[in-house]
Amino acid sequence: MYKNKILLLIIIGFIAFQFISQDDQELGEKEGQVATEKTKIKKLLAIANSYKDVSYKAGGTTKNGMDCSGLVNTSFRQIGIKLPRSSKAISTKGKEIPLVDVRLGDLLFFDIARLKGRINHVGLITSIESGEIFFIHSTTLKGVIISSMNESYWEKEFVLAKRIF
Repeated sequence: MYKNKILLLIIIGFIAFQFISQDDQELGEKEGQVATEKTKIKKLLAIANSYKDVSYKAGGTTKNGMDCSGLVNTSFRQIGIKLPRSSKAISTKGKEIPLVDVRLGDLLFFDIARLKGRINHVGLITSIESGEIFFIHSTTLKGVIISSMNESYWEKEFVLAKRIF
C-alpha cells in the first residue's frame, strides 16, 4: 500500500513536470518570436531610413530614385518579406489595425485626392513619440522624407493601417 502511494506520487509529479516544462518551452518560443520580430523591425527601419533624401522616381526602387511603394517593397524584400509592387496591392496584405494601435514597422495607406484610385500612397511607420506617428515615404516633390500623421494633409488623406508581421 505504501509503495503504491509513493508510485502514484511519482507519476503525478512526472505528469505535472511535463506540463510545466511544455508551458516553459511555449513561453520561450513566444519570447524568441518577439525578439526575432523586433530584430526584423529594427532592420526594416534601418533599410528604409537608408533611402532618406533619395529623389522621387515613378516606378523607382533604387537610390537613383524611389516611389512610395518601391520604398516599402524594397525595404521589406531586404528582410525576406515579398510584397506586391503597388500601394493598392500592398494594402491587401497583412492585418488591418486601428490607427491608435499602430507600432513601428506598420504601414499607413492614403488616398491622395489628385491621384487615381482609393489607395494610392503608402508610408512605413518609423517612430512614435508622445503619441505622434512618424512615417517614411516618397513624395513627388521632396523624394523620400519622414512626415507626421499630425500634419493636417496626411491626417485628411489617411485610409487605413496594416501590420505585415
